[in-house]
Amino acid sequence: MALRRTAEERRSEIVSAALRLADALGPDRLTTEVIAAEVGVSQPAIFRHFRTKQAIWLAVADNVADRMTAAWDDVLDRPSGPVERIGELVSAQLRLIEATPAIPAILFSRELHVENEGLRARFLELVGRFHQTIAGEVRRAQGEGEMTGDIDPNDIAFLLIGLVQGLALRWSLSRRRFGLEAEGARLLAVQLTLLGQSAAAGTGKDRS
Repeated sequence: MALRRTAEERRSEIVSAALRLADALGPDRLTTEVIAAEVGVSQPAIFRHFRTKQAIWLAVADNVADRMTAAWDDVLDRPSGPVERIGELVSAQLRLIEATPAIPAILFSRELHVENEGLRARFLELVGRFHQTIAGEVRRAQGEGEMTGDIDPNDIAFLLIGLVQGLALRWSLSRRRFGLEAEGARLLAVQLTLLGQSAAAGTGKDRS
């Protein structure tokens, strides 16, 4: 005899199903009917836990946000240097995308950009928090002379986030034919090397 789920367990099950289906079907084809079929409950049962489909999407965003921020906090708690932490933050982000491949699809979906202002605001806030975290580490690296100080830390952070976003899109379009985290580490190393070389060049100029 199947065990009865608590309300919290059922909500979590619905969110997990929504993420799986967003990957398999695409966010714009996701309906409460297909979620109900995936979970194995009736459609009215879905609405007992979430009043609207938009509410399900907001719960999905909260789930992604909680996992991302936990990964960032874990990196920031490590006794690493700022450049190393930047690499670890980017790797953590790419690992989460590999584990949750629906994320790129959600970011480019009509659901996020047109139909659900709350979902768009949640993801915009999440991107902003990631940007602030990266920019903070860039400032530390600049202060320690490990990265060029000639470029605004916010701009460097935007470039590094653009690497993550562009790589995630290429990974998705290629049907995940390469390791996202490994490719990200390779390309990030190129960018960080160039930024470090600029810093070294600037230091040499100051000494002349």
